[in-house]
Amino acid sequence: MKRAIPILLVLICIASFGPSSQAQHVLNSSRRNPTIDAVFGEISPSRIEANVRKLVSFGTRHTLSDPADPKRGIGAARKWIKTEFDAYAKDSGGRLKVEEDSFLQPVAPRVPSPTTLVNIVATLPGDDPVSRDRWIVISGHYDSIPRPLSDTKADAPGANDDASGTAVVMELARALSKQHFDATLVFMAVAGEEQGLLGATHWAEQAKADGRRIEAMLTNDIVGNTLGGNGVRDNRRLRVFSEGIPSNESEAQARVRGSIGGENDGISRQLARYLKDVAEHDMPDFEVSLIFRRDRYGRGGDHIPFNERGFAAVRLTEPNEDFNRQHERVEIREGISYGDNIEYVDFDFVARVARVNASLMVNLALAPAPPADVRFGSARQSYDTTLSWKRGPDADLAGYRVLWRSTEQPYWQRSREVGDVSEVVLNGLSKDDLFFAVQAIDKTGNASLPVVPSPAARPNTPARP
Repeated sequence: MKRAIPILLVLICIASFGPSSQAQHVLNSSRRNPTIDAVFGEISPSRIEANVRKLVSFGTRHTLSDPADPKRGIGAARKWIKTEFDAYAKDSGGRLKVEEDSFLQPVAPRVPSPTTLVNIVATLPGDDPVSRDRWIVISGHYDSIPRPLSDTKADAPGANDDASGTAVVMELARALSKQHFDATLVFMAVAGEEQGLLGATHWAEQAKADGRRIEAMLTNDIVGNTLGGNGVRDNRRLRVFSEGIPSNESEAQARVRGSIGGENDGISRQLARYLKDVAEHDMPDFEVSLIFRRDRYGRGGDHIPFNERGFAAVRLTEPNEDFNRQHERVEIREGISYGDNIEYVDFDFVARVARVNASLMVNLALAPAPPADVRFGSARQSYDTTLSWKRGPDADLAGYRVLWRSTEQPYWQRSREVGDVSEVVLNGLSKDDLFFAVQAIDKTGNASLPVVPSPAARPNTPARP
């Protein structure tokens, strides 16, 4: 028989907020999840190298190349990826489900005639009946492109863009399918990225139409080179791009945000902070650099279709790009080598990138669902702050954690576990001066994504000046 859960109120008295320096790992406990060690040990640089070399061996993976050629082009690459995923599924005892997500792409700016595109998708359903409808997705695009972009026959090895990201996805599908998780994990190798994010757009739109609860999406794109075109070599840092104001924000939501702030607190920005926190905890010698913009300047990736449909999604990219390797024909011009060739890929670094992804996926897939309906308790001005939320359904739920930071700070600075309650009063902490969020915590210390509170319902009284 289920016990009744009373609505409890906790008063937290805090004399002062303290200095504005960033606190480390306030989003998660200092405990290292034992599954992390098992997964990290499975991730193999040599296996990643073999997969990148195989993808490069298809000559080109141009989305519009001949799909029927058994050795060269997009069709041969797709069939090989599917075969590899099928092998991982067999090793998982059939738990990993593999499918070809095929669709007819209409004419588009880089698609001159209707073309069938195929995403390869491997899904590891969660074990927990409550959490298995929470989906965590990672992707890499397996297509490549040369210059001119319309040339479907020229060599386009795409070793870094994006065989590296595809190899991350494949290695994690293999490693993580050996483990068990509460939430559902999805591993996608998508097509049509170079023609306008087409494969990712199709899958994201279908996910929205089906009402799937995509809790987090990571796209790995250009994650293999550690020597940039600027001459800087860096193999211990990764950039993560995230949007602040949600792409799908309505006019009404924009008005609310304008009155309360939160330009730096969209759901993708929360995902990025969480990723940094868990990855740097699990990999102390590696830095996750958060770039607070949706993507590189004026550019885009496969996380954007998910952003546009209201899902939390971020892009992972190497710290220093070499633009001579991106979308260039393989050749030497004026003594300068061009082309996305395999000799420039650092496979040990790609393995580190895979571990960054794994850290997020393991920590989040074992965590409880984020708290629902998080709100400020009152719209009135006050020297204190009241927060309330709906208690989650997870059987191993232990309670909740409140986070806060000064408005000018990029990262959460302070946290306080408040127990299994549904409302707290933070004495001495004003919502005028601070931003807040709430996390759910399970009995082994796994923490959900933070949820920023919405405004309380305003009484029918004129707003104060």
